Amino acid sequence: MSIDVEDYYQVAALASAIPRASWDSRESRVERNVDRLLEMLALRGVSATFFVLGWVAERHPGLVPRILAAGHEIASHGYSHRNIYEQTPAAFREETLRSKQLLEDQAGVAVEGYRAASFSVTAASQWALDVLIDAGFRYDSSVFPIRHDRYGLPGASPVPGRILAPSGRAIIEFPMSTASWLGQRVPVCGGGYFRILPYWLTTAGLRQINAVQGRPFCFYLHPWEIDPGQPAIDAGVVSRFRHYTGLRGCEPRLRALLGQFRFGTMREVLADLGLGTA
Repeated sequence: MSIDVEDYYQVAALASAIPRASWDSRESRVERNVDRLLEMLALRGVSATFFVLGWVAERHPGLVPRILAAGHEIASHGYSHRNIYEQTPAAFREETLRSKQLLEDQAGVAVEGYRAASFSVTAASQWALDVLIDAGFRYDSSVFPIRHDRYGLPGASPVPGRILAPSGRAIIEFPMSTASWLGQRVPVCGGGYFRILPYWLTTAGLRQINAVQGRPFCFYLHPWEIDPGQPAIDAGVVSRFRHYTGLRGCEPRLRALLGQFRFGTMREVLADLGLGTA
């Protein structure tokens, strides 16, 4: 179970309508939503990995210690929520190190995992894996082995394991989970797919990964996805559909899902798979 900690106004789907310069002046809802998720996870005894955006951690310094105290893993979601392929290698390196240091200072523990904004490790940005290795990350969870207009590495393995960076060095990759139907990979790992697709489709896909493929799955959600009361932003038909569809039903779906499957942190699952080191 993984949570990408960012506020509603930081998502890619709304970027065309929300200037970055306005972020500090907008109502923040991330802490209350994270606290609600912490309560839900505690009720089921579930430990999760929280990929925290550095920008959020900097402005809410009590959030990371609170997540850690509740028994969860802290990992990095970068600092600025910019797609990797929109940055230079130097800029990406600077913000990656900045966020990792910030999170480690707040948590008092090593931050081993990383997930890119919008899963933006693509064919055009695989160089970022070398930056992650240099920064000391043990694993990445940014590869989505599908085709999509904003992300995706279709040829990537859907199975957790080691992935080669352009330098030839390896890092552990826990890709976003897909089921296989009629020879096609179908995303069943959470987020908008969880809100928009039928609930039975998600659970059937997750059972396929567990029972048929015999491996663990990776599930993710954002705190804003259980917040139907968030401000409505006019960002165009497609973006509004992606962002707002299913918000009201997401929390009850998540509660049901937590009762149907076993979950743990990324670090725990990778250790169970024998992927303790890169």
